[in-house]
Amino acid sequence: MATYELPVPSMSCGGCQETVENAVTDVAGVEQVTADHESGTVEVTGDASTDAVSDAIERSGYDVKA
Repeated sequence: MATYELPVPSMSCGGCQETVENAVTDVAGVEQVTADHESGTVEVTGDASTDAVSDAIERSGYDVKA
């Protein structure tokens, strides 16, 4: 199991955080997710690929920066 962080600077409020967390929680292999709109990051723990998590974030309306 790995922990990694993705930059998602387009989150601007607590509602954005919740939307992103809910989207990432639904990805197979995700054990834990914490989004922080103030730092513009999403921390993920689990076996899900970064591509799968990035896709879920982008489908929920937010951009993941490389």
